[in-house]
Amino acid sequence: MTRFGLIRHGLTEWNELGKAQGISDIPLNITGLKQAQALADRLSLGEEWDIIASSNLSRAKETAHIISEKLNLPIAIFDKRIREINCGLIEGTTEEERLQVWGNNWRKLDLGMEKFVDVSKRGCEFLEEAVMTYKNKRILVVSHGALIGLTLRHLLPERFPNTNMENASLTILENIENSWDCTLYNCTSHLEA
Repeated sequence: MTRFGLIRHGLTEWNELGKAQGISDIPLNITGLKQAQALADRLSLGEEWDIIASSNLSRAKETAHIISEKLNLPIAIFDKRIREINCGLIEGTTEEERLQVWGNNWRKLDLGMEKFVDVSKRGCEFLEEAVMTYKNKRILVVSHGALIGLTLRHLLPERFPNTNMENASLTILENIENSWDCTLYNCTSHLEA
């Protein structure tokens, strides 16, 4: 069995403002740094992990570094495939701004956004390659809400017709003989203290 701990990065200023981040390289804010530390503390008390993989965007890398230091575990992979969805022209805008500029049907316009199917495809490719490369290992993957959610929706569509990933959440995904199972979803209990 290969086990993945899928982690959404901690909070950023753009998260708080409701702005689409996409591939814009936005760092964690103070709250996000604290969330990453709380998650690292949680991970240090549970099962052991073998390696960390991270998106190459700052908010994921910062979260991964905090976890790496706490667990004394190397970040073995920085991979563009697990970065956030490219939001095209809507990056840096709020829902209110999108409605003002493009109207109520902005989601139906071609604004340069990456297609959901392409996001889930690269997420799945990353996981499948990791299963082959790190068979029977336990891998923490620090990534982004849309990437994690769309990948789960592709792998387990009956269970996840929709997803909503919280900042600094932990989701456990397991691969046993090419079959996927999610044993923990979007858990933020470490942020409740």
